[in-house]
Amino acid sequence: MRRTVPAHLAARLRGHVTLEAHASGELFAYVDGYPVSMGRFSAGAAERARELRRGLPFASFSESGRKIEKEVALLVRRLAESGFLDYCLSRAGKGEDLVVIEPQVQGYWPCMPKIGAADRLVLSRLAYLRRRGSELVLESPHAGALFKICDPKIASALAMLSMPRQIKELRRQDDFPSPELLALLLDCGILFKADAGSNGLRMEEGDRNLVLWDFHDLLFHTRSTEGRHANPLGGVYPFAGVLPPLPAVRPRWPGKKIDLGKAPTAPRKTLSPFAKLLRERISTRTFDNAKPITIAELSQFLDGTARVLSVSKASPDLDDGGHAMRPYPSAGAAYELELYLAAVKCEGLARGFYHYDASVHALVPIAVQKHDLDALLAGSQYSVGAPAPPQILITIAARFARMSWKYSSIAYSLILKDVGVLTQTLYLMATDMGLGGCALGIANIDLFAKMTGIAFYVEGPVGQFVLGRGATPSEQGQETDAK
Repeated sequence: MRRTVPAHLAARLRGHVTLEAHASGELFAYVDGYPVSMGRFSAGAAERARELRRGLPFASFSESGRKIEKEVALLVRRLAESGFLDYCLSRAGKGEDLVVIEPQVQGYWPCMPKIGAADRLVLSRLAYLRRRGSELVLESPHAGALFKICDPKIASALAMLSMPRQIKELRRQDDFPSPELLALLLDCGILFKADAGSNGLRMEEGDRNLVLWDFHDLLFHTRSTEGRHANPLGGVYPFAGVLPPLPAVRPRWPGKKIDLGKAPTAPRKTLSPFAKLLRERISTRTFDNAKPITIAELSQFLDGTARVLSVSKASPDLDDGGHAMRPYPSAGAAYELELYLAAVKCEGLARGFYHYDASVHALVPIAVQKHDLDALLAGSQYSVGAPAPPQILITIAARFARMSWKYSSIAYSLILKDVGVLTQTLYLMATDMGLGGCALGIANIDLFAKMTGIAFYVEGPVGQFVLGRGATPSEQGQETDAK
């Protein structure tokens, strides 16, 4: 059996992060010039921390070691929790990186589970290798980190794992990836262990909820929202100065136009109540906290938008689980969407986090940590640019399997279409009741998973909506949907 050179793992500060020790002993991490306190540390620990710029080997610190090693271990843990570290794996004595591990979820910590010679490893069907600029990265929407491949031989070696291979078989290969790398990939779910005699196919990977996901759907879900990737997100105008923006109104097609205003059945001079409601709908981002929404108004709002109106059992076809009809249409009558409410200011309702049980028209409190609820509300406040948190934050979550059990290739796109339909319903009901509301484009899927205890791929956020009594025009100014 070919002898392999062991690889060493090290923690490394991300490029935009610097450390600075103050005279008081307090150590600050500066992120693009903004200080974040890491706590007080001895001069020796602060000096050792300087090595984090080029890479501090895990073997050089320990939570059970000497005092300075414990201090450094605590500092590295705090930096990891804040997302300030990458991790590099290199060959002993060579110093060149094999891979650089970039965390994609908050608090990621690399682990190396034990792998035996008889273990059979195979690539996850969710793993993919792609070009990022001039780099090659290996990632998965199910993984907590991505792997920047620094040695191209690793990529070709991993290709062998499209089928399950025993470790002892892999060791015979000239380009055998280090066992440490295989363990890190296994920990992330980019590799998984296959049972003897199995081919490592879809039904063998993960629980039944994960099995129901198509690759492209799970990738789109995790990369188009917050919580499970470290890419730029939101209105960052990446092509400003590179490409001109499209005009608000599409240029006309050539040809003679037909003026519909002169059609024989011309529209009525007065708008119908519904047409008027459509035109009155606006996005409201600031609220009158002196006169908050009441629980009676919230009840009326939920009753008119999301309550289960009737339940029917499926006809004798492949549909299972029956159908629960609600006031808005849903693809395949799946009605996979659920509403979770974070109440801040609502007369008659305590501050907290609730699930709306649409079958019995009731709110069920969910016990959550205060700092998690605060983080959820702070995210929505930042998203709308408001001076205070919303009175009510509605998180629209999907029970993904309700859609993916039936539909292939289009399941997630159908869910997003349903979110659009429900969002318009929420807007119109708020307008009809004289309340204010605004849809949000980003939700943190990992924070929701933490608060509910539900895996992100089982049930998770696909939209958000803030609700309350809107501030007067003099208080909020002219609000537009374009903000």
